[in-house]
Amino acid sequence: MPPSESRASLAWKITLVLIPVVTLAFLIWLRHAEVEALRQRNIASYGPVPDFQLTNQDGQPFGSSQLHGKVWIADFIFTTCRGPCPLISARMSGLQAPLAKTDVHLVSFTVDPTTDTPAVLRNYADGLNAEPGRWDFLTGTQSNIYKLCRDGFKLAVSGSGETGAPVHSTRMILVDRRGQIRGYYDATEPDGMTKLIADANHLLREQPR
Repeated sequence: MPPSESRASLAWKITLVLIPVVTLAFLIWLRHAEVEALRQRNIASYGPVPDFQLTNQDGQPFGSSQLHGKVWIADFIFTTCRGPCPLISARMSGLQAPLAKTDVHLVSFTVDPTTDTPAVLRNYADGLNAEPGRWDFLTGTQSNIYKLCRDGFKLAVSGSGETGAPVHSTRMILVDRRGQIRGYYDATEPDGMTKLIADANHLLREQPR
């Protein structure tokens, strides 16, 4: 084989090896740039979460006083849901690892308190490998939970007034250390969790302990 053909063959082989390496490096850089852009953006405020007192999966009182001074993330689910709740809870469970070295707290409110007793929520929490002391599942009276969902977190309801029941929401809510709602994130959207994690870290820098 002539030297020129040998060099061309070698160059082609090197090119074939470099293409996936360069592509991977570009994708990593693009992902990093996306996360950095999210971290630098301003985060709006949507008003305060009112004080509340409910009961957690261990049968203990749990409310806004236990969350005072913490960044926390909330969702609304129920254990017998055959719709999006399993996905929402799986997404919530997936937040534990990337936020492991922070004091961000996770809170899941049931919208079916009649069924979801503390014991039922305890079993549900165990199935999600919920970290004790880090993720609480709350139940209480239907009126208190509905009012909190409707008036506190400003989530959509069916009907009107005091009788309005929560519409099944796929959104997670980010709350800062001062009890202010700072964002809503759709758990079914591909970039929803990326934005949520980025904004949670933003708040941790904005409001250090």
